[in-house]
Amino acid sequence: MMGKKDYSERSQVQIASLDDLVPSGHLVRKLEEAIDLSFIYDEVKDLYKPYGRESIDPVVLMKIVILQYVFGIPSMRKTIKEIEVNLAYRWYLGYGLYEDIPHFSTFGKNYTRRFKDTDLFQKIFSRILMEVDACGFLDTESLFIDGTHIKASANPHKYQNETMEKEARCYEKELQEEIEKDRLEHGKKPLKEKESTPETINKKVSTTDPDSGWFHKGEHKQVFAYAANTCCDKNNYVIDFEVTAGNVHDSVSFWELYRKVSERVKYPKYYVMDAGYKIPAIARTLIEEGKVPVMPYKRPMTKKGYFRKSDYVYDEYFDCYLCPNNQILKYSTTNRDGYREYKSDGKKCKDCPYQNQCTGSKDHVKVVSRHVWEGYMEKVEEIRHQTGMKEIYQKRKETIERVFADGKEKHGMRYTQYRGLAKVTMELTLLFACMNLKKLAIWKWRKGGLRKPCSFVCIFEPIYLYIKFKMVPGASHQEPFCLQSEEAFKGLLFFLFFNFYPFTTHSQSSLSS
Repeated sequence: MMGKKDYSERSQVQIASLDDLVPSGHLVRKLEEAIDLSFIYDEVKDLYKPYGRESIDPVVLMKIVILQYVFGIPSMRKTIKEIEVNLAYRWYLGYGLYEDIPHFSTFGKNYTRRFKDTDLFQKIFSRILMEVDACGFLDTESLFIDGTHIKASANPHKYQNETMEKEARCYEKELQEEIEKDRLEHGKKPLKEKESTPETINKKVSTTDPDSGWFHKGEHKQVFAYAANTCCDKNNYVIDFEVTAGNVHDSVSFWELYRKVSERVKYPKYYVMDAGYKIPAIARTLIEEGKVPVMPYKRPMTKKGYFRKSDYVYDEYFDCYLCPNNQILKYSTTNRDGYREYKSDGKKCKDCPYQNQCTGSKDHVKVVSRHVWEGYMEKVEEIRHQTGMKEIYQKRKETIERVFADGKEKHGMRYTQYRGLAKVTMELTLLFACMNLKKLAIWKWRKGGLRKPCSFVCIFEPIYLYIKFKMVPGASHQEPFCLQSEEAFKGLLFFLFFNFYPFTTHSQSSLSS
């Protein structure tokens, strides 16, 4: 028989609490159980004045942002609209069915007037990570580092060309000392100091968001973007990150990220990175500090039809190179960039049968360069061929690449909602904190499970049913209830005891935990 829905249920009045309407396994319940956010009160108490109109609860403000990033809602305006109609969201914020939700501009105003230039968001991120560590979910033996680009909120057609000073490398002082030492060992004079005029480069600067950088996305598309260099552990928990303009290379932003990670994680063994980080300075730093850099093979950038650098054999004892025709390339000099130059004899190379595959210079001289820290790069290649390194590197697609994929597909990381490096950093701090919180909540729930909390209705509903019908456990019939019977009164006490006892014991265990 065909069923027909009775829509009178829409207007029916029922007695129910908001707590009963949220399923016991809903994600908001897992988030609420995962961590106590009351520590925020102590962090922001100095940001509020002791007088004036009462403000929105700061924990509620943070919970609104958590809902936005955990559930991937694209904007704060839409988040507020979702909270107005979603009972689970209202329950998480502690708002009743008819209580007014804060305006969507509330968080933005609080950030501008109160939270800006504070470390509140960083403390929230750190507190969640501490909870993850306390639960034993962190596995920091292998750390995975990579970078991804996030499209900036800037028009790619509105920009201006500017000339800027080229920033010095953070390891420039150590490199220059190594260059001077190497030149002295080879009997060369120290290099003259550079002229006072700094090096300059031309860049496209957005007039909408000057902090973003011009990024070539593929072969055709070019946009303004930000770069987020991120570090995660084996279980995909984000350890830390560094935000830069989109035109900053990964090997440049690595150093600040490495400093942050070193402060958080004391004894990591492996640092797993892609070819963008494979430079002598990074290899030297990691190896000298007792870390194991796991990096892939990097194809040499040689012109088509020419010999690769690997075709020239380095003789460490005589400090020279041998070309494929068994001719010697002798040491010439060490340049300012830290590369030793080895040059061939142009007279011998003039009649060489491999000349067209070796060099195209007019004087027929072949130059092979070798970095002063090239020995560390060779150690990286040795590590790459060790047993188990290939399997560790392949974990990247399950860890850091998965973090970026989830962030962009599920949590709105594909585009920035704010402009300016400070606001984008704030946005990513909360986003990664929410990703860690979501994983923490699910893992804790799988480990221990969650029980639906006891409410007013679920306590007194069995009492009401017992009063309406004599429903003694085990009875197969229902009779009108009458308290005049002593036996019925004893049955009521017996039934109430076995209905209240599980709730009281559950409450005590929750408080102790």
